[in-house]
Amino acid sequence: MTTRDIYINTMKLQLDELNEKMNQLESRAQEAREDVRDKYKAEMRKLQQQSKLAVAQLDELKATGETTWDAMVAEMEKVRDAFIHSFSYFKSQI
Repeated sequence: MTTRDIYINTMKLQLDELNEKMNQLESRAQEAREDVRDKYKAEMRKLQQQSKLAVAQLDELKATGETTWDAMVAEMEKVRDAFIHSFSYFKSQI
């Protein structure tokens, strides 16, 4: 397995784990008071959009050639870090 394959698999695993944690939080949000639940739903929509962006970026990374690999890795890490940051902030608000 190449370094590229390892990186892609690691990134996919991280995104899958974040999505699973996000699903768990969404379940908890369903149990919250109605006024709080609306806020959770709005934040969850934002997180889901970031998740979709991260998955799309990963798909683009898989298809990229060697000449643009480094730039795509840097962009992928920015997207992932933003997703992690948003998730952590959301989790801290619960």
